[in-house]
Amino acid sequence: MFKIIFNQNNFMTKSNVAKEYRTKYPDMPTLKLARIMYNENKLLFKDVEDVRGRIRYIEGKSGVISRKKIQKDSPFLKVEDRPKNPYNLPESDEEVFKPFFIKGFKRGLIINDIHLPYHSISALNCVYDFGIKYKPDFIFINGDLLDFHQLSYFMKDPRKKRFSEELDMMKSFLENMSNIFKCKIFYKFGNHEERYDNFLFQKAHELVGVEEFNLEAIVKKRCPNVEIIRDKRIVDISGLPFIHGHEFGRAVFSPVNAARGLFLQAKHSCVKGDCHNTSEHPEPNIYGKLMTTWSVGALCGLTPKWLPLNKWNHGFATIDLEGNNKYKFRNYRIYNGEIL
Repeated sequence: MFKIIFNQNNFMTKSNVAKEYRTKYPDMPTLKLARIMYNENKLLFKDVEDVRGRIRYIEGKSGVISRKKIQKDSPFLKVEDRPKNPYNLPESDEEVFKPFFIKGFKRGLIINDIHLPYHSISALNCVYDFGIKYKPDFIFINGDLLDFHQLSYFMKDPRKKRFSEELDMMKSFLENMSNIFKCKIFYKFGNHEERYDNFLFQKAHELVGVEEFNLEAIVKKRCPNVEIIRDKRIVDISGLPFIHGHEFGRAVFSPVNAARGLFLQAKHSCVKGDCHNTSEHPEPNIYGKLMTTWSVGALCGLTPKWLPLNKWNHGFATIDLEGNNKYKFRNYRIYNGEIL
């Protein structure tokens, strides 16, 4: 123990104390060491953060100036992180879930639920006509570009297009979009893209993990300039989160509209696709800050044989970015070939 009696005859600076403790405990996490030091030297240090700051200083972690003051051959100069498992706990398979940030752009065109080959040509024509005038510098495809009909666990119509034909159509579609708009394209996987992984898990699990059989690799092989976003990640565009819609699961849930349901789940301004319906729900929080959630309409056919009666509509959206997490989001409906 390094007890410090705080008087003129036995005075040691905070840095010297920190060096003695770090010498004895070279691999101990900084916060844990700071707590030990403070408990044993409360007369010298103000609090645990005061101790932690002194440890960081002797290790050159308090900025460029402090690092220059410390000799390069100092044993206390630590740049790498210390062990995060000081109690030798079992190795964990914990999965880290981090958002995907779209940055450095000004104008974005948002589309989703195209479901090739069951897309609506008339609705897409409206979007393209609008987009050519709008001139986006990025396009964000928020899930379900492909339908993956033959890989579904639902009853399949053998007359429908094969998976390989859907991939050929996707390649042609994305190349054509790139040639027309000449901008960055982001493609987030939705629940229909997940049909591919589910198929591998159930029917060809020996191929799971083989890079050439990953859906991302299959898409990139055909469309190398398209950036893929997978694994149900939140997409953050200037502070506004986007999800496809399946990320919250498929529990029984019947809100007033899709945007209202999204608000109850996200508790934050947010945008989703998936429901094939355009809706909006604004609601202030306790501080009066307005939270708004939106659902964006689809660009596929509206009367499939498996669900000819529904509440679907065509739609798309735009987002203008103004910096510092400021944006203008606009949600558009398409009806009878006209943008509303």
